[in-house]
Amino acid sequence: MRRMMATILALMLLALPAAHAVQPDEIMSDLVKESRARDLSRELRCMVCQNQSIDDSDAPLARDLRLLVRERIAAGDSNSQVLDFLVARYGEFVLLKPRFERQTMLLWLLAPLLLIGGGLVLWLQIRRRARSGADVPALPLTPEEEARLAALMSEEPKSS
Repeated sequence: MRRMMATILALMLLALPAAHAVQPDEIMSDLVKESRARDLSRELRCMVCQNQSIDDSDAPLARDLRLLVRERIAAGDSNSQVLDFLVARYGEFVLLKPRFERQTMLLWLLAPLLLIGGGLVLWLQIRRRARSGADVPALPLTPEEEARLAALMSEEPKSS
């Protein structure tokens, strides 16, 4: 009995990511248009949740955006026209994956530039340490140090 309950719970947890916030009254009768609307909804950010698509969000604003997307598709807009309309209305922030443009270039290039810069700094640091370690000459031992070393080396190891 316990094993069966654990299996049912595991299956329910696996099904959770597949659950979407789209309400039955939002779904379009044309399956092709509904598929387009769902694809677009996965690309748009919920302005309330911010790191969630409007397809996954239960927020009232996300529902409004889903309805707006379906309305624009029903009016005959292409996917790019729908996205352009929403970007014009809400700004680039509405896109989960911002476009590569002049305004977003730093956003796209910052991570690779930091990675390359960090690698360059690490490489220079390793080169400097290798070079400075080879240039330092070993100092000769003082007579006291030589006598102590000789005494330590002549001692018999103690057995426990």
